[in-house]
Amino acid sequence: MAKPKGQQGNVPNRPIYCRISYLYQAASHLAASTRQDASLTTRDRGVDQPTGANELTPDETQLRQACSRHLLTTMKTTSEKALIRLSPALKHTVCKYCDSLLIEGETCVSVVENASKGGKKPWADVLVVRCKTCKGAKRFPVGASRQKKQKFRNSTTPVEEAGVIEPATG
Repeated sequence: MAKPKGQQGNVPNRPIYCRISYLYQAASHLAASTRQDASLTTRDRGVDQPTGANELTPDETQLRQACSRHLLTTMKTTSEKALIRLSPALKHTVCKYCDSLLIEGETCVSVVENASKGGKKPWADVLVVRCKTCKGAKRFPVGASRQKKQKFRNSTTPVEEAGVIEPATG
């Protein structure tokens, strides 16, 4: 029996979207908890310990980052198996080489580069996000609008628009 038309809010593959969202949130919680646990004081935890006892050891930090990477790898494979595209905003926060969560200042370094002659062309700025784990780099154009999909682009070429070549008629 078919579903009645007009129902709002029906999302196909809702359980898979929920699973992907949960995996991303869990990975970001693990990656962020490496910062938060070190900043908590002993009074916040309700434990009477020396001041340095609440900080994470390097082994614990590496273990949490490894668990975070595993969750992000699982998230990617889940989306690939279900043929669901991840949003660009989500993909910008994950290293495409080692699947670690990119947190500015902790797991990655961001620099704006301009490869034009002496940086004279302001439209040539590129944001380079370099992962500290694998040294991989992701590049994003700064200030440039996203190119339209091919089916929405004009079928004429820039040379035809200038009037140098007349478009073929058939």
